[in-house]
Amino acid sequence: MYNLARSIFFRVDPEKSHGMALGALDALHRVGGVTRLFGKPVNDPVELMGLRFSNRVGLAAGLDKNADHLDALGALGFGFVEVGTVTPKPQPGNPKPRLFRLAQHEAIINRFGFNNKGVEHLIQQVKQRHYGGIVGINIGKNLTTSVEHALDDYLVCLDAVHPYADYIAVNVSSPNTPGLRSLQFGEQLDALLGPIRARATELNAQAGRNVPLLIKIAPDMSAEEVALMAGSIERNALDGVIATNTTVSREAVQGDPQADEAGGLSGKPVFEASNRVIRQLREHLPALPIIGVGGIDSAAAAQAKIAAGADLVQLYSGLIYQGPKLVGECARALKALATGAPAAGMPATGAPADKKPTD
Repeated sequence: MYNLARSIFFRVDPEKSHGMALGALDALHRVGGVTRLFGKPVNDPVELMGLRFSNRVGLAAGLDKNADHLDALGALGFGFVEVGTVTPKPQPGNPKPRLFRLAQHEAIINRFGFNNKGVEHLIQQVKQRHYGGIVGINIGKNLTTSVEHALDDYLVCLDAVHPYADYIAVNVSSPNTPGLRSLQFGEQLDALLGPIRARATELNAQAGRNVPLLIKIAPDMSAEEVALMAGSIERNALDGVIATNTTVSREAVQGDPQADEAGGLSGKPVFEASNRVIRQLREHLPALPIIGVGGIDSAAAAQAKIAAGADLVQLYSGLIYQGPKLVGECARALKALATGAPAAGMPATGAPADKKPTD
């Protein structure tokens, strides 16, 4: 059924079809059709960062920037859903067209530029949710805010979302906001993360609960840069890392008619780059919770993310190309990996010997 739906959606402008698909999912959810079509969520509880995830498969930020479709997306069987990236003020993002399919590579290029309705709108949507899983909120800065004043925007968002988030992700790795990625390195990163960590600690004390603080990083880093990133994460006592965002590299899609479009490339071509960063992070930060994202298009790819060193995984582009069935397939495969039991259609396997699934 999804192949038929995809063939229809893929005849439409990518951004329009994105809205159409989410609207259709909302309508299906209102009549209880999501669970009937795609089955009950996989029950594979895991404790991480003081949170209890119902399974190890989440939705990556970017698909539902405003939390407008949180309940319908959650009903697909995700153990957690990350919404955003959200900014203090609403902003339209970059001019259209800004979303491109590279179908032969099962990839997407986007240059949205943090288009969203602002943090107050997102909060209202999250407050009204019925989805009972873990909800992460991904925060960023407005385009009109200079890099020098980026911290102000992150703190505004942090203060606003803290009461409603199960975890908060600091996005410094989108390639579509000029200068943002410069915040990933050295003194600039410490100057950003230090005050954010301090404020999050204050908010945790005031609220009487710990809201884990994570950072989302790019795949376009050398081994030396990953080491520097790991050092900053450790110095600033972050609770976890999301690896990785989209890539600016086009090496894996050379020759595609859309390859020269500006923006971040996601999907199958970023799979290995993401895994490389995860492996390097795990070497430097053996106990740090890692959420692996990038190019997961199958149950085997989800297992490979865990083998690389991730504790949980997130889907985005693979969901668009493979359909909602991918959620359950990945969740069952990761449950099998954790227990050593074979998943449907997959050989029996165990978790990597040096990596416990619930580290």
